[in-house]
Amino acid sequence: MIWPLSAGLFHSEMKSQQPLHVATPVRHSLPLTKVAGTPVYLKLDSSQPTGSFKIRGIGHLCKTVSNSPTFCGRMCVDELLSKELWMTCWYPFMTGMYFLPSQRAEQGCERFVCCSGGNAGMAAAYSARQLGVPATIVVPSVTPNPTVERLRDEGATVVIHGKALNESIEYGEQLVANNPSWIFISPFDDPLIWEGHTSLVKELEQDLKEKPGAIVLSVGGGGLLNGVVEGLRRADWADVPIVAMETMGAHSLNAAVKAGKLVTLPEITSVATTLGLTRVSARTFKLLDEHKVFSEVVTDQEAVKAVERFVDDEKVLVEPACGAALAAVYSGIVRRLQDDGKLPPKLGPVVIVVCGGNNISMEQLRRLKKQLGFI
Repeated sequence: MIWPLSAGLFHSEMKSQQPLHVATPVRHSLPLTKVAGTPVYLKLDSSQPTGSFKIRGIGHLCKTVSNSPTFCGRMCVDELLSKELWMTCWYPFMTGMYFLPSQRAEQGCERFVCCSGGNAGMAAAYSARQLGVPATIVVPSVTPNPTVERLRDEGATVVIHGKALNESIEYGEQLVANNPSWIFISPFDDPLIWEGHTSLVKELEQDLKEKPGAIVLSVGGGGLLNGVVEGLRRADWADVPIVAMETMGAHSLNAAVKAGKLVTLPEITSVATTLGLTRVSARTFKLLDEHKVFSEVVTDQEAVKAVERFVDDEKVLVEPACGAALAAVYSGIVRRLQDDGKLPPKLGPVVIVVCGGNNISMEQLRRLKKQLGFI
């Protein structure tokens, strides 16, 4: 059974409201171009009001559910892959029976609950404040204290639970199960989040003079990758490959690629804590058969060195999760993919999604360097 929403109502409501994210700059990077030997452009989502790309998807989800009191919790989306049904229903991308832990109830939305290593929580807290909805953010114990304080500054109630993000998510889902009018905001695994992330590619369409040769991005749970793939399809760029970067110890996508099936990592050991999902979304794994995705892994040392070099080269400080994407250039992965014939020798613009991140400061960077043996 499909629970539709009037397309006219959906479009009129969304057109009448500005999104919670902003259009971010695309900048040609001379230093990274020199390293890569091919033009490199930076999609600077580090300049979002919440410090990371997460506001695109989570802002879209929060705004949508807060404006739709009749949004449903369980639906069959087998038929939604057709363009016609997507125009009249909510959920693209998925097939089969999809369960939304939010149970978006008819009573309306009394509170958002988001579980996050920091960035999704910041996006949810910001969205909640902008929309006038209370928010509870559940974070794992590895979340830095400054990030917790910034979440509180946004007006959110912060609960620290579990060592890994998966444990925080389980706790948040239980909170929502006990409070039917509360809305669970997944940090990555919701088609409305993926829909919000398509806006990034739409901006690239407007700002780039030619089709990208490749998109480089970091992968945690896979929400960004899911949205970017859909955005590329809509832009008629479906042949643009994605270089999906992870750090060793948070490499749930790469582990799934090697195993040929979804894999749950026993634990997260990487310092890139916001990549810390032990299992990627089922949709992300399915996309590996539908889109050209190169899954690559770097060490924590490479990710943190990329963060440090990026500060010197571009005067922008990002967290190690973003450093994983930057390491695709700094550690020679793009060049290797060209040498191996996976990417063409003459490559169009390589776009790196600078996803940003809140779990970083100059002091934290210094501590990470010490922890990893740099100093």
